[in-house]
Amino acid sequence: MLPDPLQDHPVAAALDAHLPDAITGGHSEHGEPTLFVTPSRIVEACRFLKLEQDFIRLSAVTCVDWHPADPRFEVVYLLHSLSKNARLRLKCWVSEADPEIDSVTGVWRSANWYEREVFDLFGIRFRNHPDLRRILMPVDWEGHPLRKDYPVHGYKYSYPEE
Repeated sequence: MLPDPLQDHPVAAALDAHLPDAITGGHSEHGEPTLFVTPSRIVEACRFLKLEQDFIRLSAVTCVDWHPADPRFEVVYLLHSLSKNARLRLKCWVSEADPEIDSVTGVWRSANWYEREVFDLFGIRFRNHPDLRRILMPVDWEGHPLRKDYPVHGYKYSYPEE
């Protein structure tokens, strides 16, 4: 449901009209809207925003760990419409018990490395991702270092002998 402050925002209203059950909340700060989207509808919402609302650029995909809250993770998508000179932030809540969401690489190819980074550092799995593997940490690294419950000094890592 689109919150009252965003009823007059044309992009938010268009998305709400196209996918009435996709938006669960939102707000606006400094003229930039944030929409909370149901995780199961993220790909449809992104596809609509790219094709129908001209948000052709995905600026970033990142994550926030709200440990110990549940749902714990907030996956954040930063969108940019060059023709409208507009930005839009989408957020999806993902639980710790099942840290998984659909990949938007089918909408924007640029999501590939952003999603790999979120997977590597937070442990969020992106379903249907073409190459979901670590991108920053070594392949055999244990854990996800940007989680708030990750040990401050990290796990012990032994480098392979040469």
